[in-house]
Amino acid sequence: MGRDSLPTLAMVMVQLGFAGMNVVSKLALDTGMSPYVLIAYRNIIAAVFLAPFAYYFERKSGMMITKKVLVQIFFSSIFGATLNQVLYFVGLKSTTPTVACALSNTLPALTFAMAAALRMESVRLRAAAGQAKVVGTVVCVGGSMIMPFYKGPLLRLWASPIHWRFAENATSGAAAPAAGHAAVLGDVLIILSCAAWAVWFIIQTKMSERFSAPYTSTTIMCLMAGAQCAGVSAAMDRTVAVWKLGFDIRLYSVLYIGVVGSGIAFALMSWCIQVRGPLFVSMFSPLMLVVVAVVGWAILDEKIHVGSAIGSVLIVAGLYVVLWGKAREMDSPADLDGVGVGGVELHGKKDADAATLPVFCTTTTTTTTAPKHETTRNGCTN
Repeated sequence: MGRDSLPTLAMVMVQLGFAGMNVVSKLALDTGMSPYVLIAYRNIIAAVFLAPFAYYFERKSGMMITKKVLVQIFFSSIFGATLNQVLYFVGLKSTTPTVACALSNTLPALTFAMAAALRMESVRLRAAAGQAKVVGTVVCVGGSMIMPFYKGPLLRLWASPIHWRFAENATSGAAAPAAGHAAVLGDVLIILSCAAWAVWFIIQTKMSERFSAPYTSTTIMCLMAGAQCAGVSAAMDRTVAVWKLGFDIRLYSVLYIGVVGSGIAFALMSWCIQVRGPLFVSMFSPLMLVVVAVVGWAILDEKIHVGSAIGSVLIVAGLYVVLWGKAREMDSPADLDGVGVGGVELHGKKDADAATLPVFCTTTTTTTTAPKHETTRNGCTN
């Protein structure tokens, strides 16, 4: 396996980890666990988990934590951890893991729209690549609008032969699934969490140009987010009892999402953004949708509506139209009529030889470095 395939392998691992996180988080929330406490524990555990790796691998990296870097990490914690996760998990309480994952696939379209508005991504409507990115964004957003506002009849699927008694017992005392306005609100919150997530991609891209230390930046970000979420919990829950954990799904979920969903996933995504860019990271989100849909149907007895199925198909189709346009733009720059207004590309070097993979994917590396981004403006490389 060549080094060029390591970012792909890393993102597959991230999406599989996120799929498991959606399932265990839904089980914990269905038992009555506060989403604010869940998120606070997630970030605190992630920071404790990552701190030794940050010290061991990046203490000699030469990266200086300046005041500007701290400010960028602070805003990363607000958008990429606190705001994103609060909106997502509060929304997850009122919807299903499969719908939440499907709506998460609006992330590439939102990322492209924000990057284009900030002139970090080129929009060339005269070229096929530019047209594909715009059309794909419209289709993706259209699919995301169908899911909250049109449920439709239930799809008639055969019964799953798998029976997970633990999941049944964990949610036996849960309230009935949300419907009507509550379900719509849950879907809208998921979409808003994706918008916050897209802002994190933009901030992370800028920060990686001057601070290429993903373990350290993720550790600091999780510490900040843990403190922020603890404050939100104190304001919303107003009781110490909500922080109590037993040897049940609540403990298992916070450990899993803290170590895998934040610790490992954030470090791997930060590294992949530095090497391949945010749009490359976004393209793997449909994998999580497939895994969660199968698991939700197989062991959680999740019901799928026609509207959810139609919206999911449109979202995934729009996603890959955007990615096709991006790939054509990257592979055939000669086909483009020069660099348009704001033609700074939101991607890292295609050659990953200058980067080494973090410890989570290989045991042969001892440091984590990343290539500097090359940005092209008016035909000149800075």
